[in-house]
Amino acid sequence: MAAFVEPHFEAWVQQATVANLTVVDKVPADMLHMVNAHWYQFPPMNPLWHSMLGFAIFILSFISLVGNGCVMYIFTGTKTLRTPSNLLVVNLAFSDFLMMFTMGPPMVINCYYETWVLGPFACELYGMFGSLFGCVSIWTMTLIAFDRYNVIVKGLSAKPMSNNGALLRILGVWVATLAWTLAPFFGWNRYVPEGNMSACGTDYLTDTFQSRSYILVYSIFVYFAPLLLIIYSYIFIIKAVSAHEKSMREQAKKMNVSSLRSQETSSTSTEMKLAKVALVTISLWFLAWTPYLIINYTGIFKAAPITPLATIWGSLFAKANAVYNPIVYGISHPRYRAALYQKFPSLSCTDAPEDSQSVASGTTAVVAAEEKPSA
Repeated sequence: MAAFVEPHFEAWVQQATVANLTVVDKVPADMLHMVNAHWYQFPPMNPLWHSMLGFAIFILSFISLVGNGCVMYIFTGTKTLRTPSNLLVVNLAFSDFLMMFTMGPPMVINCYYETWVLGPFACELYGMFGSLFGCVSIWTMTLIAFDRYNVIVKGLSAKPMSNNGALLRILGVWVATLAWTLAPFFGWNRYVPEGNMSACGTDYLTDTFQSRSYILVYSIFVYFAPLLLIIYSYIFIIKAVSAHEKSMREQAKKMNVSSLRSQETSSTSTEMKLAKVALVTISLWFLAWTPYLIINYTGIFKAAPITPLATIWGSLFAKANAVYNPIVYGISHPRYRAALYQKFPSLSCTDAPEDSQSVASGTTAVVAAEEKPSA
């Protein structure tokens, strides 16, 4: 719990208390109409928190821009990796890249000044970008989960995804998400400064139907619905792989051999490895955005007092999500790693094997191989 407690510098605390300062005092006059009265009761945050947050966001931004930029470069620049399924991976990296490109620098600047200094419209854009790119990321991950479901569960009966099909899905995600995130500009909720006054997000403190209904409906669209769909996909993926393993064991008994370890087994192992990587990535996404969900629900239901310090964790965890994906792909995906070593040989300590299969989805040959033991 010590990590969630503000550092105590007695001289600074006493000075702020005696002067009767609040967290809103540094907010520019043109921003005051956007600040909820709830924040006026809190003293200024310790400057150390702003320094640490600004430094953390700077590091996360650098890692995210380099990592996601590398993912986009590898997948778009390697002919064998330009598959329909990998378009989803590129879209995920593109969304994460834009999130840190548009939100990282403003956050660092505002942490330096210890308040939002870029004006009301920039605040609204900042809140919209965070919502837009975060939502695109999770729905792209949902599409990747469905792709895993299509390949592993349906097997040969699955209709392979085409380039046009992948692009159509991606376009649908962007259009639907853009509609949701533009709604606050037209009166359904609004984007306002958060308690730390160095970032902006949706208004979860105004006690009106427009404010509360947006948070509730949007949380279903961007959090609970994707979560349930992904859980559904992975339950059936696990069942399919378990059934396949059982079939292999039964076939081995009929053939009086201990196991059927062959190329098809290796392919199945690769498929499950990719499914696990996707699941880890998705789990990290929900870990990143759950603090924001808790803060928003706490605000609309008045479940507990929200402090400016608490809003820092929502910002930090959410932006850290844009860093996870390239790290997960770089460490866990041999196909991506092989292409990376080919593009940047100095990053490899050993010669990487050539492997051109899709990262987000296996090939029909893999699925066909899975069917052979039960034939």
